[in-house]
Amino acid sequence: MISKLRFNPLQCTAFFFLLLAASLIPATAQCQQTVQYETGFYYTVQKGDTLWDLSQKFSDTPWQWPELWKENSQIANPHRIYPGQRIRLYRRRGAQGVQVKKTVEKPDLNKLIFYRYAAIERVGFIRQQALPPRAVIFKVEAQKEMISTGDLVYIRPEKSATLSKGERYTIYRTLKPIMDVKTKKYIGIQHYLAGVVEITLVRPAFVLGRIVAAYRPIRVGDKLMPYVHRLPRICLQDSPKGLRGQIISAEEHDTIFGESAIAFINKGEKDGVRAGQLYWVFKQEKYRINPEKEYETTLTPVLLGELLVLRTEETTATVIVTDSRQAFHAGAQIITPFKLE
Repeated sequence: MISKLRFNPLQCTAFFFLLLAASLIPATAQCQQTVQYETGFYYTVQKGDTLWDLSQKFSDTPWQWPELWKENSQIANPHRIYPGQRIRLYRRRGAQGVQVKKTVEKPDLNKLIFYRYAAIERVGFIRQQALPPRAVIFKVEAQKEMISTGDLVYIRPEKSATLSKGERYTIYRTLKPIMDVKTKKYIGIQHYLAGVVEITLVRPAFVLGRIVAAYRPIRVGDKLMPYVHRLPRICLQDSPKGLRGQIISAEEHDTIFGESAIAFINKGEKDGVRAGQLYWVFKQEKYRINPEKEYETTLTPVLLGELLVLRTEETTATVIVTDSRQAFHAGAQIITPFKLE
């Protein structure tokens, strides 16, 4: 269980500024100018902007403007950019990124910031109870060892499930139960998505399907759930105040992971977690400063990175690591981003 943090403004001023420097959360006024696309930002040039100024603003130094120009081959003359142009921005490691303003107005729904993650449909999830499958793949045509896009597979419907020609299903497998790394308590079952199959032929005892998307290697024995098309554009929204939790694991079960990794956290819909929310990953250690004293002192929190929620379940959520100052692992703590009043 994560202990409640108590921050003293006088002691933690530096920490606040460190966290604010790493945040991707923009003010509403800036929401009109910056749009997240794929895994990067696109910025709409405003009157008076120059590559020199934008480099200072987003890379923390004006001398990065040649790299900014290189990232935007559509700009013929780096000394001439015009209002309305869309240019791609990137953040140099350690740069401040988008600044946060104190004044926040009610957002215009037509001018919200979105994060676009093209691989959203391959993102899995954790549920306390395994999802009952609609069907199971029991054979692949031509006895291929590796099932991939275009292959025909034989499918056995489960119980009274009815599969119809033309329907699509997500292919998945369930992995072994996940336990909390610290308390060893049961968390849930990971659902690992492998691809999409479309039903092409229906017979009384089985159906035939063609693989239309393969996210990962597909196996005989993989299960089917109803396919739900998910839009890759995710609206950014505020995170619930004071929420604290921890990372359960990386989706690919890497021991140490960082930027762009998909992971799971132990907070979900019942905790107010929603897709599009941002959270910080941090560590806060206790140390026995004076060897002659028995008590330990809680040290200043250290920011490790940032997460964006991609999808939610009742008690868990799936996130992408959008920024990583240090590599981290399962059990790392998360917290709602701070804002200066």
